[in-house]
Amino acid sequence: MTDTNVLISGASIGGPALAHWLIRYGYNVTVVEKAPALRPGGQAVDFKGETHLAVLERMGVLEDVRRLQTGGTDQEFVDADGRTLAVMPGEFTGGELEIMRGDLARLLYDRTAAAGCEYVFGDSITSLTETAGGVHVTFERGAPRTFDLVVGADGIHSNVRRLAFGPESDYVRFLGHYYALVDLPAGFENAAKIYNEPGRMVALGGPKSPAFFVFASPRLDYDRYDTEEMKRILIDAYAGMGWRTPAVIEAVRHADDFYLDSISQVRIDHYAKGRVVLLGDAAYGNTLGGFGSGLAMVGAYVLAGELAAAGGDHRVAFRRYEEEFRDYAKVARNGNAGPFLAPGTPGRIRMRNWMFKYGFLLKIMMRMTDKFATNITLKDYSALVPR
Repeated sequence: MTDTNVLISGASIGGPALAHWLIRYGYNVTVVEKAPALRPGGQAVDFKGETHLAVLERMGVLEDVRRLQTGGTDQEFVDADGRTLAVMPGEFTGGELEIMRGDLARLLYDRTAAAGCEYVFGDSITSLTETAGGVHVTFERGAPRTFDLVVGADGIHSNVRRLAFGPESDYVRFLGHYYALVDLPAGFENAAKIYNEPGRMVALGGPKSPAFFVFASPRLDYDRYDTEEMKRILIDAYAGMGWRTPAVIEAVRHADDFYLDSISQVRIDHYAKGRVVLLGDAAYGNTLGGFGSGLAMVGAYVLAGELAAAGGDHRVAFRRYEEEFRDYAKVARNGNAGPFLAPGTPGRIRMRNWMFKYGFLLKIMMRMTDKFATNITLKDYSALVPR
C-alpha cells in the first residue's frame, strides 16, 4: 500500500494507534492536530481484559505501558469534615493497566514519528471534497492536499464528522453534566479524596492526577477555546460548596492547565461516508464511560486490519470494520457517568457510597465491565504485514 495516502485528524490516542498499524501495512500516513503540540497530562486511562492487552501486545507497546503505568489508586469518599465514608478501589477505575493519557499519547507519537508518520501540529481541516480518486482537503494554515482516505479520530466534538456527516447536534447527545480537569499547584494532598454535594463532585489527589470536577447543569453555551470563560463557569458552579472546595476553586483561578467539557454520547448509524471514516470517540464516544481508550485502540487495530485485508478497497474495509466493531462498541451507547459521580440528592450519594462500602454490587459491576471489554473476537492480520 505504499502509494496509499491517509490523513488522520487527531493526535491523542486513536489517531496515533491507527497510524502505527497503517504504517506497518505500508500506508503513507499524515496526522493533523489542532493543538500546537502533544497535549500533556489529562486523566488516567485504563485497559482491562485479554482483548485490550492482546492489542497492546500485538502493537509491541505492552511492556512500555506497564513501565509507565500509574497503578490503580484507591479513592476515599469523604464528608465535609474529611471523614472517610467509603473507598472506591483502584481496580474499579484503573482496570488492569492504568496510564496517564499524556504518557500514552507521547509513547504512541514517539513510535509512529520514528516509523515515518508525518505530524502537522497547529492546523485543522476546513473542508473535505471527495473526488473520483480521493479527498481534496483544505486546511486553516497549510496548503491544500489530496488524500486517498481521511480518518476522523478527533474526539467527541469531531471536526471531520461535522464536515463529512453534518452538524454535531445531529450526532451528539448531551447527558446533563459537565466535567473539568485542572492541574493545581503543589500543596494539595496526594491521598485521593472525593467529596460530593448533590449534583456536584470534586476529587483531589492520586499520582500525577489533576483535580477532577463533575457537576449537573443545563446545556451551556460557551467558547470551548476560551479558558477564562470556562474557569468562570466552573467557579460559579462550585460557589458555596464545603470541604476544601473554596481553596481548590481559588487555585483554579490561577491554574495554567484547565479543561472543561460536557458529558455527552455519540449516536451515529454508520462510521463511514465515502472515503471518510470515524474512529474512537468521534464514532462511539461516551464521556467518562470507562471504555474510550480501549475502544479507540481496538478500533484502530480492526480498521487498519480490514483495510489491509481488503487490499485497500475502502468500501469493503469500512463495511467490515463496522460489522466487526459495532457490537463491541455498544458499551458506549449505554450509561451516563454524571449521576454516578455527582448524584443529585443526599440519598443517592449515600446509595452510591453504600455500593462501595458493602462490595457485592461492585463485584457484579466489575464482572460486567470485564465482559464488555472482551466482547469481540480479534482477527489475526499479521500475515498481511509486508515482508
